[in-house]
Amino acid sequence: MDQEPAASSIVVCPDGPLIVRGDFEIVTPSGAAVPRDRKTVALCRCGASAIKPYCDGTHKMIKFRTEPPAAQEAG
Repeated sequence: MDQEPAASSIVVCPDGPLIVRGDFEIVTPSGAAVPRDRKTVALCRCGASAIKPYCDGTHKMIKFRTEPPAAQEAG
């Protein structure tokens, strides 16, 4: 049985942004709407974007990682 596509979806990119698609609103902590021109946006997770809340690709330059480095075995 086929499922209906979700009205909105969020894709978590490894070491990168959150890709948000669909019908949604982005608001500031005070509740003011954040302007957006597209149905699909990339939201910053690294905290270094110059256009927050949107991603500008800075995560690549700062080598942002979503997973901690693997622990090295004591030997």
